Amino acid sequence: MEQSLQILSDVSIKGYNTFGVAASAQHLLEVSDEIVLLNSLYELRSFKLPFLPIGGGSNLLITNDLEGIVLLNRIKGIRCIEERHSEVIIEVGGGVIWHDLVNYCVERNWGGIENLALIPGTVGAAPIQNIGAYGVELEQVFEELTAIDLETGELCRFSHEDCQFGYRNSVFKYEQPKRFFIVRVRLRLLKNAPLRLSYGRLRETVERMVREENCSLNIATVSEAVCRIRRSKLPDPSVLGNSGSFFKNPVLDAKDFEAFSKQHANAPFYALGDGSYKVPAAWLIEQAGFKGYRSTESDAGVYEQHALILVNHGNASGNELLTLSKRLQATVREKFGITIAPEVTIW
Repeated sequence: MEQSLQILSDVSIKGYNTFGVAASAQHLLEVSDEIVLLNSLYELRSFKLPFLPIGGGSNLLITNDLEGIVLLNRIKGIRCIEERHSEVIIEVGGGVIWHDLVNYCVERNWGGIENLALIPGTVGAAPIQNIGAYGVELEQVFEELTAIDLETGELCRFSHEDCQFGYRNSVFKYEQPKRFFIVRVRLRLLKNAPLRLSYGRLRETVERMVREENCSLNIATVSEAVCRIRRSKLPDPSVLGNSGSFFKNPVLDAKDFEAFSKQHANAPFYALGDGSYKVPAAWLIEQAGFKGYRSTESDAGVYEQHALILVNHGNASGNELLTLSKRLQATVREKFGITIAPEVTIW
């Protein structure tokens, strides 16, 4: 096998998942070169073990020791491959830290992803989840990606259509989990991008920064405002284990939303413009009495400042966090008749 491919065995992966769950991987391999991985796949497949691709481990709940070969995406690089009068197309390595990419683009006034500042994880994981925040989703700037098919050893390209993006979903998340190792992602960004300030708190924060701090009304200010908001309500995973938002916000059709709003007139919501409505899962969980909850039997809990975030207070196992998440789901379903689905990937 290539000298640069060093497979480690029986490795703790507590430091490779932001929940800080203690578990081990049967084998672990850091991948920083796609060619080396491609050239080594035949030998790796001879082990007859499943592949488990991981980026930053920030959207992952591990409930057992991982049997197989964990592939850590460490492929770097950001380059502009096409520049026009009003836009640029950039190609980014799958192992690049997402927030580093946002900062890189904001510094160059390339707009489109500033609302996605401070989302944890890597660029390669972003399309899998179709990450989104404050009215923006990755698919709005996505051009294409290149991935290694771990079953066939082929290098494949995926267009926007091929990815089958949905709300926090893509073909990679449910239909083809663990099959593809994303090596490069292309994004189309604008040089004079319109600011997306449809979310009230973001708009208010930006306006206050412009008014009180003499900030310019531009994507840099939007990015900084997003960072301030996220830091004010989200725990630092290095201090308190978490994966950010654990559940997706449920989307109700017009009929279900009308029935829901009649019973809960004070509930916040966001009209999606297609006749459907998004209801904050955090509000549902908080109304169910779980904001700040901490299990008496384990270190699993719900963050005291944001009910959408499950936290590991120290030594919670993945199964203990999963049990808590199922309790939240059952209580919300019983109280509101609404099912909240996990946003995180559960292994």
